[in-house]
Formats: sequence, structure tokens, C-alpha cells
Amino acid sequence: MPDNLVFATDPSIPLREFLQKKKYSRVSVLTDENTQKHCYPLITSALPEHKMISIPAGEEHKSINTCVKIWDEMTNHSLDRHSVLVVLGGGVLGDMGGFCAATFKRGIDFILIPTTLLSQVDASIGGKLGVDFNHFKNHIGVFQTPALTVLHAGFLKTLSVREKRSGFAEIIKHCLISDRKMWDVVRSKPFEQQDWDTLIRHSVSFKEKVVTEDPKEKGLRKILNMGHTIGHAIETFLLNAGNKVLHGEAIAAGLICESWLSQQKGFISGEDFTQVKSYITSVFGKIDIPSKADETIGELTLQDKKNEGYRILSVLLDGVGKARWDCEITKEEVKGALTIYRSL
Repeated sequence: MPDNLVFATDPSIPLREFLQKKKYSRVSVLTDENTQKHCYPLITSALPEHKMISIPAGEEHKSINTCVKIWDEMTNHSLDRHSVLVVLGGGVLGDMGGFCAATFKRGIDFILIPTTLLSQVDASIGGKLGVDFNHFKNHIGVFQTPALTVLHAGFLKTLSVREKRSGFAEIIKHCLISDRKMWDVVRSKPFEQQDWDTLIRHSVSFKEKVVTEDPKEKGLRKILNMGHTIGHAIETFLLNAGNKVLHGEAIAAGLICESWLSQQKGFISGEDFTQVKSYITSVFGKIDIPSKADETIGELTLQDKKNEGYRILSVLLDGVGKARWDCEITKEEVKGALTIYRSL
């Protein structure tokens, strides 16, 4: 693991040591209303004099408008280029807070303390930062690595079952694209009996290796988008329709759809697809996606960041435990996958 990525039984210890060593001119802490209440008390002893910035929780607030409010607060707190922003929250806050830090005065340091399962196993690793724009997921963003990332499994105790399950979708994805043996371990247990510490470390280790080899997503790193071409489109459609789903719930649906496409193209067997869809539906159930949404969801996949020109480029399984990227799929195939999902 790199030096700036730390697993901690007490998150205040590495945070205190790092801040004492760096001696930043000013410190601000970004939270939402949930992390300010449940997580902030666990790190206050490590913090020097600092200012608080708090924003509403939820994907619907992951916007440039919210960034303007954060930048305004950072300016009011007189942060300079020798300051640091401590971002305490899940994937939405990590993406947006890191983006605000990376663009403020052309970039200041930020520290990520991810508090959800989703952010610990996925969003906090790899330096992808950004916000949604005009209803498109993560449409505006940059790459920048945090000065420090502190992973503390104890924060999972603050999560609802639904939030924890959302993060589990990314763990499933990591197993499907990298480790058939771990996939077999995961699918042998119900959600409630998973070994979270082992799974978090497995996911973090795998993703860290991938992003180290391909930091700007020119090739290998694209495999981390398995389930996201269709999943992001489902998430965006439902958010716009006022029917909010969590990111991991949409990705779980995307994993089933894209696994079906993998089977259709002969990359995995029918038995493998059955195992994938049976286990994922046993954990997540099914999202209600009306058939009239298929055309819109198909159009949304045309805005996916992996695309080239008007070609929809997806990630498909290449046997369970491996993946292939830049697989061209059509809007009609997306609609076919949604029809299959709806029929499960």
C-alpha cells in the first residue's frame, strides 16, 4: 500500500500524526449533516484549530452549485495554498470535496476520510474527483491524489443496512472482474454474514494496483467501470424522475445487465450468468424500471465518459474473474438487457 493510504482502528491517530508533520497554515473540515453528527466526534481530538463546512447529504446535491457554496466557505475561511481540506464523508462528499480542493487556488491538499462502505472500497481510491452536471454523472472532474486517505471500518457501524448494501455492489464488481475464487467465497454467504474487513482490504488492494498501473484510465483502469455504463444511466434516469436509488443499487442492476451482454457475446457461460443474476437479486432485489424508460436510458448511455464518438464502449466479463474493456455495445442491446433485467 502507498504511504498516503492507511488502515486505522482509530482514525484520529494517523490524522493527528499527519497534521502535526505537515503543519498546514489553515485547516477546514467538510462534512454533511450525517457525518458531522456520527463521524466528526471520532476525529475532533486529532484536529488543530479549524473551521467547519457542512452541506446537505445526497447525490442530488453533487453539483456545481454546491461547489460554489464550498468554495465560498473556503474563501471566507481564508484558506491559502498551504491549507488543507479534510473531507469526512461518503463517495458524494469525497468526489465533490476533493474536486473543490483540487481546483481552489489551482489546488490545495485534501485528506479523505471515507465513512461509507462504498467510498472505502471504491470512491476513495484512485484520485477520481468530480460532480454531476446537467443530470450526467461525474460529468465535470479532475484526477488528483489525496495527501492522505484514512480507512476506518468502525464507521460502517453508523450506516443503515441499505447504505452498507450499496457499497457491497462495488465489492461484488471487484470480485467478478479480478478474482473468481473470492467471487465464489462471496456468493456462498448471505449479505449479513460477509467478512467486511477482509473484503475491504481485498477491494482496496486490487483497485490500488489497477490505478497505480493506469492512473489516468487509458486502458486497464477502464475495467473498474463494469456495471457502470448501464448502471449510471439507470441511476440518472431514476434521479431525474424523482425516484432516487443509491449508487450501488443501480450498479447492481448494471452488473446483471452487462453480465447478460457478456453471455450474449459468448464471453461467459449461461451458468455463470445465472450465478451472477441469482446472487445479486438475492441481495438487492430488483429496481422497478418501467419499460417506457428504456429509450431514455439507452440515450443516457451515449453520454458515458468511456465512449468514443457515438460508440457506446462498455466493460464486459471475459470469464468470471477477468474483464475486457472498450467493448462496443448498441443502444438496442442496452434496451435488450433492460428487458431481460425486468423479466428476472
